Formats: sequence, structure tokens, C-alpha cells
Amino acid sequence: MPTQGQILIDNFTGDTIEFIETSSDTNGERVTLKVTLKSKGQTVDDHLHILQDESFEVLSGTLTYLKDGKKNYIGAGERVVLPKNKPHNHYNTSDEPAAFIQTITPAIDVDYFIENLFGMINDGKVKEGKLPFLQAMVTAKYLESPSRLAAIPMGLQNVLINTIGPMARIFGYRAIYKKYAGIEK
Repeated sequence: MPTQGQILIDNFTGDTIEFIETSSDTNGERVTLKVTLKSKGQTVDDHLHILQDESFEVLSGTLTYLKDGKKNYIGAGERVVLPKNKPHNHYNTSDEPAAFIQTITPAIDVDYFIENLFGMINDGKVKEGKLPFLQAMVTAKYLESPSRLAAIPMGLQNVLINTIGPMARIFGYRAIYKKYAGIEK
């Protein structure tokens, strides 16, 4: 279960996330994270969040972000909002770490997803920022804060998610594992 002050570390990249506020701290209004990206380059595919906005305030370094199909950069003291239902991404392209405050509104269950994701990464179950296909289908189906890939038509993704997701659960896949987040979904 995510808790205020909890720090997650990616053992492969050294990237860290600290929970400043969890969903339970804010009655579901938001999750606030302090993120430090030591890794360089895009770690996840361009995506969109169906129900949530993300805002970023850079503390140090430079944050690269994709918005409206264009690559942009912001530095210390600058902010950006990446709105729901719009393809986006954010990452570090500098040799220096990028540190920022990230707020996700509303929270829903994204803090559980983040905690679960770091556990899976550290157990070697996530390679190059990509969930294995069956895991991705279950996560997309049963996570309450859904995301979709920007490069694949939404209709096709929904068909795959709604047919393969339930089948993958039969084989033991879960959107959130008790081992990593204290709950199972």
C-alpha cells in the first residue's frame, strides 16, 4: 500500500519516486510524487490517460515532454500540464538527472499501479519500460485509472483488452499484485 514518504527505487536505472501525497491522503483527489530520473531517454511508449491529468514542476535538470505531437523542454521552476485523453510522454534526455514534482489528478488507483510497476521492474518482469503483452492486457482491463498507447487505434486496443484481459486473469495475471502493493486487483 503506497504511503506518504515511501521511496521507490528502480534498481536498474537508479530512478526514484517518493510519494508526497497518496490517494488515501487526499481522499482520491490527487497523487503527488517527487521523481528523480537518472535514466536518459524515453522509457515508456507515448500514451494517454483516459481519466487523469498530469502536471509537472521541474526542481532541477531538464524535463523533456511530448504534447500535441511536439517535443518540448522545461527547466527548474517551470511547469506543464499534460491533459487527459491527449497523447503525451515525459522523460529525461540530459546527462544530468531531472527532478520534478508530478501530480496526477484525480488519483484513482495510480499510486498502487506505480508501486506495483516498480516491484515488477525490480523483479525483472518489465523490460525497457514495457509490460509483457498479457500483463498489459490485464492491467488495462482491471486498473481503474486506465491508459492507452497513442500509436494503436483505441477501438483495437479496447477489443484486445476486453477479450484477452479476462483470459490472462485465468492464467494468474493481475493488474495489481499483493506482493508489490498489498492488494490484488
